[in-house]
Amino acid sequence: MSIRHIPAERASAMLSIVKEFQGLSLIELKGVAQVCCWHRYSAGEAIVRYHDSTNSAFLVIQGEIRVTYHALSGHEVILCDLSAGEMFGELTAIDGRTRSATVVAKTDLLLASMPAPAFLDLVCSNRKISEAILKRLTEQVRRLTERVYDFSTLAVCNRIHAELLRLARDHLVTPNSAVISPAPTHSEIANLVSTHREAVTRELNNLVRKELIERRGQDLHILDISKLTEMLNEVRGTLK
Repeated sequence: MSIRHIPAERASAMLSIVKEFQGLSLIELKGVAQVCCWHRYSAGEAIVRYHDSTNSAFLVIQGEIRVTYHALSGHEVILCDLSAGEMFGELTAIDGRTRSATVVAKTDLLLASMPAPAFLDLVCSNRKISEAILKRLTEQVRRLTERVYDFSTLAVCNRIHAELLRLARDHLVTPNSAVISPAPTHSEIANLVSTHREAVTRELNNLVRKELIERRGQDLHILDISKLTEMLNEVRGTLK
């Protein structure tokens, strides 16, 4: 659902949470707000679909989205989840090609969108934003390179370890422990690492027995990040 109007001061304040905009002045944020449209989505609603021809870039202001790809077989692959402060849709805004994935509201959402021409003008006219976007795209390439390596070389159990470590990075409690809350379901982890739910259940039970993880209610506690990292590195080190 589109929102007709958000006052300039409030819009600028909300845009300041976007990672790529955090170095901007209030005047610069007001300039960004002027080219934004605002939208609300309910959990489960599709925002863009694979091969859509829409070209806007989106900014997550409140809530969380899920980026997925469905194979011809119907199997879902979860590419990533993004929360408030993140951006998506910038690839299509830059190259003009159709959408490369489907994006769905994981929770109720407030989004800002910028049509491709406005987004490109912003990137080309503001050095801070262009550098932030370049760093963002570089991080995406590094992350996807790591995932391709894992999918190509690691056994299923090791891919599960790698995904748990990726999730832990954003939920650290201490340098060696994390609490992922709410924890992804076994099916969601399976879709993240391209396997089936039973394999995830089997390996998570194995990690519980080794006292490396613990499930408490809806939370997944990673108890020893160092040990889990060591187990993964031992396998990666043998792949010469």
